[in-house]
Amino acid sequence: MRYNTLYFDLDDTLYPSHSGLWEAILTRMHAYMHQVVNLPEDQISGLRQQYLETYGTTLAGLQRHYQVNTDEYLAYVHNLPLEKFIQPDPALRQMLLSLPQRRWIFTNSDANHAQRVLSILGAQDCFEGIIDVRAVDFNPKPTLSAYQMALSLSGEDDPTHCILMDDSTRNLAPAREMGFFTILVGSSQPHSSANLSITSLHQLPQVMPELWEGNHRE
Repeated sequence: MRYNTLYFDLDDTLYPSHSGLWEAILTRMHAYMHQVVNLPEDQISGLRQQYLETYGTTLAGLQRHYQVNTDEYLAYVHNLPLEKFIQPDPALRQMLLSLPQRRWIFTNSDANHAQRVLSILGAQDCFEGIIDVRAVDFNPKPTLSAYQMALSLSGEDDPTHCILMDDSTRNLAPAREMGFFTILVGSSQPHSSANLSITSLHQLPQVMPELWEGNHRE
């Protein structure tokens, strides 16, 4: 089967999970909840886990329960010196540009953060566009409507012609059920939500050469 469209998650997918960037973002989330929302520190970790499981993201839970200013929140948690965590990746850029399919960023973050990350990686011109949390009306992965809207925004009508690459098994599971071919990035361990598991996107040519060689799936 021919794949037409590839969706790439951003954080901990386009760059290594050991970079420390996501941990720094989580620290900023914790600080926002304590300093701005005025939540007790000993409750924050539990609330974040509850919001993640119930709504998909911390932001979605804060929107629901505390009516936070979305722009303020996103600016606050991403206000980090990204260059301290990630560096240009010419090999990633070359691999992305060599793919014949249409390529989209599909992230629960916002487009501003995504653009900053892509600029540092040197991949800012490797994608058709960015499908961010605003583009899906703040219904993040793994909410089913997020995948439906991603298909619509990218001009796709058949998920079986699409591939989703993400570091989160929670985000991959609904996509696989819909018919996407799913690739877990950041782990070599098989998982029920993923058709394939790879430790890095750099492995893509080795594990799926058909993307370049006729682009077929058995």
